[in-house]
Amino acid sequence: MAAERSKTNKTARRAVYDVVVLGGGAAGLFAAFTAAQRGRKVLVLERANKIGKKILMSGGGRCNFTNLYIEAQNFLSANQHFCKSALSQYTQWDFIDLMQRHGLEYEERKHGQLFCLHSAKDLLAILEEECALTGVTIRTRCDVSGVDSLLERNECSMEAASSTASLNHSAANHARYTVRCVEGEEVTSYRCESVIVATGALSVPTLGGSDRGYHLAQEYGLPLIDRSAGLVPFMFSDVTLALCNALSGCSVSVEARCGSASFSEDMLFTHRGLSGPAILQISNYWQPGATLVIDLLPALDAETYLIEQKHDNSKQKIRSVLTQHLPKALVAELEKLWWPEIAERPLAECNDSVLRSLGQRLNAWQLKPSATEGYRTAEVTLGGVATSTISSKTMEAIDHPGLYFIGEVVDVTGHLGGFNFQWAWSSGFVAGVNA
Repeated sequence: MAAERSKTNKTARRAVYDVVVLGGGAAGLFAAFTAAQRGRKVLVLERANKIGKKILMSGGGRCNFTNLYIEAQNFLSANQHFCKSALSQYTQWDFIDLMQRHGLEYEERKHGQLFCLHSAKDLLAILEEECALTGVTIRTRCDVSGVDSLLERNECSMEAASSTASLNHSAANHARYTVRCVEGEEVTSYRCESVIVATGALSVPTLGGSDRGYHLAQEYGLPLIDRSAGLVPFMFSDVTLALCNALSGCSVSVEARCGSASFSEDMLFTHRGLSGPAILQISNYWQPGATLVIDLLPALDAETYLIEQKHDNSKQKIRSVLTQHLPKALVAELEKLWWPEIAERPLAECNDSVLRSLGQRLNAWQLKPSATEGYRTAEVTLGGVATSTISSKTMEAIDHPGLYFIGEVVDVTGHLGGFNFQWAWSSGFVAGVNA
């Protein structure tokens, strides 16, 4: 059979669709069935062996699919206003309504985060059902090798070229692009009127995302904003690494700061360094060489607290009063680093200036990460296709009619907490109703 297939490579399979979606993740699937609901003939091409891999692994397998409090300020982009149009055209309430109509059971957690009650598989099943109901064709293990513009290569008639600004979307014969890909041992090509690029990004490459969308954007002259790993743990190479190793698994509520950005959430020590929600959030604002500031006692003025404890509990040791607010294991490790000489002294014998200095350090522990863990564990990719070249109202490339970019491939990155999925739903919807 393999030999027979190889013979067919020269006679590649071809087909015509109204819309071809590159990527079978959250944004791609949503765009696909939204377009299909309008009567469009839609094909989804997914590089991995199955669709929705990132959906299935997110939120510990429960998928934090949106947030009750979606605002533009929850997103990072070179153009802070770009996301507003899509988020207003398809809101978190619209997506929640869709899930409720399908009977998805979900729960609200802190900060308005919504998770599947049972499994992310339930949410993916809903997206698959919507695709099936609207006749979307999905092909997996399809590696796209190129997207050719028929208009720019004069492969379309002059009549078709002159009418691109006012195409009748019900007509399937106005092909503007050819999508070339390899499926197993077959070389295939699909002609279509619109291409929606939802190829994900560089984060967690094992889940199917890639840099293909970036290369495609560059081929069409769309500039890229510098990319880096986002929502990612920090690593250390100094004495902090030994501390983190010793405390691996220990969690504490902190305020993490970098520059003018700050987040109050849990921080988790790992054998590599620091993770947890507070750290993942602040990682989006960190640049190599920058200082990270951790407030271990965000609810207390530690200077004042230690001086008060010296007067009220003069016989107590520093560790005793700090373990009322911090994990014992953390206090024990910090004691070895920060106050070993006075560890066994009662507070009454500790100099006020020493206590004040310790208090300042507890409220502003300065750390210099050696690096982040990179794309291997990053939840998102910062940067991407520049929004200056994309219509915020339609997600269509301004200079290339019928070419759309959505989801993580675009220079829009949400905070932790369901914001990136909402961007996927919203940008996917907007492209789907226009492609």
